[in-house]
Amino acid sequence: MADPRGFLKVRTRELPANRTVALRLLDYQDVHAQREDASPFLREQASRCMDCGIPFCHHGCPLGNLIPEWNDLVRTGQWKDAIERLHATNNFPDFTGRVCPAPCESSCVLGINQPAVTIKNIEVEIIDEAFRRGLVTPQVPQRFSGKTVAVVGSGPAGLAAAQQLTRAGHTVAVYERDDAVGGLLRYGIPDFKLEKVHVDRRIDQMTAEGTRFRVGVEVGRDVTWTELRDRYDAIVIATGSTVPRELPLPGADLGGVHFAMDFLNRSNRTVAGLDVTDPIDAAGKHVIVIGGGDTGSDCIGTALRQGAASVTNLAIGKRPPQERPESQPWPTSPTLFEVSSSHEEGGEREYLASTVAFLGDESGQVRSLRLATTEYLPDGRRLPTAGTERDIPADLVLIAMGFTGPETAQATAQLGLPVTRRGALQRSEDFSTDTPGVFVAGDAGRGQSLIVWAIAEGRAAAAAVDQYLQGATELPAPVTAPSVALLP
Repeated sequence: MADPRGFLKVRTRELPANRTVALRLLDYQDVHAQREDASPFLREQASRCMDCGIPFCHHGCPLGNLIPEWNDLVRTGQWKDAIERLHATNNFPDFTGRVCPAPCESSCVLGINQPAVTIKNIEVEIIDEAFRRGLVTPQVPQRFSGKTVAVVGSGPAGLAAAQQLTRAGHTVAVYERDDAVGGLLRYGIPDFKLEKVHVDRRIDQMTAEGTRFRVGVEVGRDVTWTELRDRYDAIVIATGSTVPRELPLPGADLGGVHFAMDFLNRSNRTVAGLDVTDPIDAAGKHVIVIGGGDTGSDCIGTALRQGAASVTNLAIGKRPPQERPESQPWPTSPTLFEVSSSHEEGGEREYLASTVAFLGDESGQVRSLRLATTEYLPDGRRLPTAGTERDIPADLVLIAMGFTGPETAQATAQLGLPVTRRGALQRSEDFSTDTPGVFVAGDAGRGQSLIVWAIAEGRAAAAAVDQYLQGATELPAPVTAPSVALLP
């Protein structure tokens, strides 16, 4: 660090302002206001990064991002070097800088007694400035191996694996069952959090590098897994964790009760200008969102933009604390009460709310939700408290309770891949399966997780594939696969 006392001079953590709520509810554009020149602001915030000796932010980041290095490069205005250090560990900082929950900031040493460094914001500004300056260009491989790899799934894990393997000289084809590349990035995350221009420019870069994309192809149906294995020297399965967690209660089959991702997918397609034959529209409706995570937050922001009459977010558990509890000490990532941009825009949030039943009318349409207060039992179970039932109006109910694992039936039947007790595809520490040449990366093997873990696993799986094909590899492998899927 050129200025090891910078954190003493600049003690205020400051983030860029968002556009006003009234303005941003009129469109689906990025909620953040654009600055004409963010450099002075960023340099000041980057100077808060401490000369801490042991950068625990590396511990918090699965990618091992070189955070202190590029913080100081931003402070001194060395943008070219900053993006090189950022890209050394992260293929897509434009994604993580926007939608990652930033576990690195929870591990920031400064966070022991001051607000943490604005690592996530500095990261996204580096990549945006790099694109503005033309510093992000295709990296075409200098040699070709003659080996072919199929990557199934074009989410962050699949894209990271594909880019690494292409740059290593292999011929890579990415298979995506949707009509466009991006997976969850494309149709699962609203534009107000991740505008699709950021996905499109990465696809353009990868195409120029030589990666091939096959959209509208569902592996297992349009082409079998065994056919794919015969056709390619290796396969990387990066299909994500897409099976939604159900809420099996009376009335769950009523009209107007949907999984959150069905709602977000159709909304994102509509925003993209595509024809949606069966839209789910919140306009004029009382909307209930069950689940307090990021997906639930995305549903809130989307419903408000569609003109919902009201939006209520239900969480079965207690409201998290606003300060780090003693049971979750630094540098762990604590569970805290968070206010996302969507929460700022409107709606109500209720905690200790157990859903008991969905109530409908004669036409089979949901009209209300029966709730009860959650009771915590000594053994840790959470149950509705008898005698506390009440009904609230509900014309549209969105279940945003996460995902239980990947869709495994076709891969299991056609390739004989075993499944873990938690429903993910079984793999070894090097991401390989019992079927030679078949590897699993991201949520398909890990279970529901973070985008930063998906990219880290995609990079590590690429190194394992390169090792398998070539007998050696120079690709970095930031992580090893966990022995079991990390589902809750």
